[in-house]
Amino acid sequence: MAYLFTSESVSEGHPDKVADQISDALIDNFMAFDPDSKVACETLVTTGQVVLAGEVKSKTYLDVQKIARETINKIGYTKGEYQFDGNSCGVLSAIHEQSDDINRGIDRATKEEQGAGDQGMMFGYATNETDNYMPLALELSHRLLIELAALRREGTEISYLRPDAKSQVTIQYSDDNKPERIEAIVVSSQHDDFDADDEKMLAKIKSDIITILIPRVLAKLKPEIQALFGDDIKYHINPTGKFVIGGPHGDTGLTGRKIIVDTYGGKGAHGGGAFSGKDPSKVDRSAAYATRHIAKNLVAAGVADEILVQVSYAIGVVEPMGIFVDTYGTSKINLSDGEIAERLSGIFDMRPIAIEERLKLRNPIYLETAAYGHMGRTPEVKTVRYESPNGEVVEKEIETFTWEKLDYVSKVKTAFGL
Repeated sequence: MAYLFTSESVSEGHPDKVADQISDALIDNFMAFDPDSKVACETLVTTGQVVLAGEVKSKTYLDVQKIARETINKIGYTKGEYQFDGNSCGVLSAIHEQSDDINRGIDRATKEEQGAGDQGMMFGYATNETDNYMPLALELSHRLLIELAALRREGTEISYLRPDAKSQVTIQYSDDNKPERIEAIVVSSQHDDFDADDEKMLAKIKSDIITILIPRVLAKLKPEIQALFGDDIKYHINPTGKFVIGGPHGDTGLTGRKIIVDTYGGKGAHGGGAFSGKDPSKVDRSAAYATRHIAKNLVAAGVADEILVQVSYAIGVVEPMGIFVDTYGTSKINLSDGEIAERLSGIFDMRPIAIEERLKLRNPIYLETAAYGHMGRTPEVKTVRYESPNGEVVEKEIETFTWEKLDYVSKVKTAFGL
């Protein structure tokens, strides 16, 4: 019997994502001036206020207030009427030195002996139902909001949008787990106050979403995905009605509260650790990227149609506790999931320092990850520039989303005889 599966996304202006982006903007600045920085930075945003807290060990000094304000303005909170804007909000920093008890498990005589920055389990997932090996419901949810943000910044076709927004897509799947049709789409977007009554306002927003946003999203999809958008989709556009009060004024935002949006939209699994605000010695982040890299390359190599990879660590210990693989019965090779997992250690070095070096994680690459998902993105080589409070300028070439590269497909094929 056919079944329904739903995933959601939130925009860069969602309060939790505002917090994530500020935390990751700080990480990028620390990485730019001192790649060996150890950072765990949390952000809270609410009406007119930003609170920064966390632990840092770094050789550099940052103007954290300036970084927070620039990040907020870039997102689009630039007007006093939002009750939260980058130029006027208060910024309180309670960032302090990292605990020696934590640091002793990470810093060792040689980099090769670097232990994991915390205990825990991390998951990576991939499926061949989309070109970027991501679950379709989440991919569409992200695309809706990416396009909505573009419309907001253009300000021509839709002029009343504000930064806060959420989306949700429900897909009907067949018994053999293939997408059949889009069942429902939910879009809730913050907007300017209208002169018209609430009913006319809501009708205008609903019409614009269906006749302007949806066609723009469709135009960028492959024909087989476009075919899933039938005339019977249930649209729920701003279903509570008015959505003028939003962002950190409407809801307090915290770093790390959108971990399912950040990963696979509820498909696969999640170990529970957030990513944003953490340097790559924290395996919550680096090992989650590494397991996504493994899963994606395995699926791309033809090992299975769908794969979940788990790795686990103990704080201060170099080697992982274990690796687990689940192919959901879609394996294309004559090996058990346990045998597949056993073979992975010969292909992918999962020591924390090896992950950092393989994926080039000690670079300022993190702000881009903090909205619209850490997974399924397109790797890109670019030059970035940072300036410190004392006038020091750093320009460096970086490579973003390295864990999305299909650079191990040939090694996987060789290892599994494909």
